[in-house]
Amino acid sequence: MGLIKEPLDVDFFFDPKPLTKEDKKSISDFIKADKAKRKQRKTPKKGKHTQHAVP
Repeated sequence: MGLIKEPLDVDFFFDPKPLTKEDKKSISDFIKADKAKRKQRKTPKKGKHTQHAVP
């Protein structure tokens, strides 16, 4: 893994307040929905299956 460089001319601000229960729930719900969406996209693609001839 390499070093990740920060982009120039960009300031990062972090809020030192702890997350509320509502914040934690909304983040958790978002992650669950995203995982479900990704799982639906991973359906196998229908493609040509080649059969190998057995002598």
